[in-house]
Amino acid sequence: MARMTWTFTPEHVHTPDAVALRRGYYDDVASRYWKRPATEAEIDQGLAGDGVERLTPPTGQFLVARHEGEPAGCGGVLLLDAERAELTRVFLRHAFRGLGGAAGLMRNLEDAARALGARRMVLNTRLDLVEARAVYTRHGYAEIPAYCTGPYMDIWYGKEL
Repeated sequence: MARMTWTFTPEHVHTPDAVALRRGYYDDVASRYWKRPATEAEIDQGLAGDGVERLTPPTGQFLVARHEGEPAGCGGVLLLDAERAELTRVFLRHAFRGLGGAAGLMRNLEDAARALGARRMVLNTRLDLVEARAVYTRHGYAEIPAYCTGPYMDIWYGKEL
């Protein structure tokens, strides 16, 4: 059987593919939180002023994952200080889950953080995002004390790069 091709490339957060993936990410996490589908207006509001402009060098990086050329997922890293980067907006569209993309995306995001000078990666997530938590722990992330606070943060993870 032929192996499916994944690519992971830096991309500006405002390209059409990046915007569609960011909208998919927000729709997914907000709909799960509210236990109902998020509206287009709620997605627009959630994305407004969300700080993604910092996901570009030298303060961060945003990657788009493509499966056989099709936009399938995304993720970002944001430098918090000289040694720590935060993993953020990690998302694979549901149709592309289980095809090996999460491992490649995590590896490439960690490489992007190292290229920015980070020696440690941290992240925060919610307890109900069980699939995300499984990906993080499968890739060596362990629970750490809270390094930030916010309304949608239940658990924090970290990993030495």
